[in-house]
Amino acid sequence: MEHILKYFPQLSERQRQQLQVLLEAYPEWNAKINVISRKDIDNLEVNHVLHSMAIAKFLQFTPGTRILDLGAGGGFPSVPLALLFPEVSFLLVDRVGKKLRVAADVAERADLKNVAVQHGDIKEVKGCFDFVVSRAVMPFPEMVPLVRRLIDRTGRNAMPNGVICLKGGDLSEELRPFKKQVLVDELTNYFDEEYFQTKKIVYLPL
Repeated sequence: MEHILKYFPQLSERQRQQLQVLLEAYPEWNAKINVISRKDIDNLEVNHVLHSMAIAKFLQFTPGTRILDLGAGGGFPSVPLALLFPEVSFLLVDRVGKKLRVAADVAERADLKNVAVQHGDIKEVKGCFDFVVSRAVMPFPEMVPLVRRLIDRTGRNAMPNGVICLKGGDLSEELRPFKKQVLVDELTNYFDEEYFQTKKIVYLPL
């Protein structure tokens, strides 16, 4: 876990133990269910866990914040974020039940009590959330109309409530409809590893 501790040296002993559980549990599960590309599982720490934690470099969620993870799959980015923010609640939603079972099991094994999962479509989700997060699930023009109704209008964080996505590559066309509102933050501002050269955080206040 040296790469993660390089950027998050403040992790408590409990959080380090939880992190170790994540780094052991995902390869175990991946041998049964292809949650992460088999070619990429050896890069779990940097390409998946640290990548997910990038959101914590962009914004420190205040206690009581409610996060919805759209298309959460096996738990990225929310399971690593739940480790960093134990007083923030995370609801992971995905239409693929077997991947959500992985996320739920890993969270349980790591004793992350702030993680819940919901199998189904985003249209079935009820409630209000401060932020919707995702990791390259769908283009912004498709995603924003689906989640707008779920964003609480009263904020509690340093930035207005909205959508925070981890994406890569050229996003100019995808983000054109939102160009006056959207903020794009390069992950090279936070991390040195080559993997992050083309990776970005995209934030849209709603």
